[in-house]
Amino acid sequence: MRKLALLTLLLVLTGAGIQAQGIVKSLERTVPGQGKVTIHQDPRIGALIGVERPATGEHKVIKTSGYRIQAYAGNNTRQAKNDAYHVASRVKEYFPELPIYTSFTPPRWLCRVGDFRSIEEADAMMRRLKATGVFKEVSIVRDQINIPL
Repeated sequence: MRKLALLTLLLVLTGAGIQAQGIVKSLERTVPGQGKVTIHQDPRIGALIGVERPATGEHKVIKTSGYRIQAYAGNNTRQAKNDAYHVASRVKEYFPELPIYTSFTPPRWLCRVGDFRSIEEADAMMRRLKATGVFKEVSIVRDQINIPL
């Protein structure tokens, strides 16, 4: 019982250190007398757990489930297509840093905004969109999002 309590305490204390420096780096460190661990993995796995990779000039992304803000949903007419692109350009005017996705998903044209990992992040941005007074009918939707590597 005493060993279990000591082991639990040790794991909690090292867990805080692991979070601070990244789990992959902590596993790859060299410990004298114990050898060295080398991890060979796809870089996308590192992006999922928050390991930063050096910029190579390429804009690679991975897709995962998350949230976007739906700024427009119309029908399948030419006018709906024009409206979707108009809403996209209006969002770009107010929030140029946000990625915008305008697409036709039968039977409607959609304009969705952002790549949010949590619903809280999406909600904060949705409130900012509503606060402009231009985007009144916005909602949060679950979608495949892009995470840059």
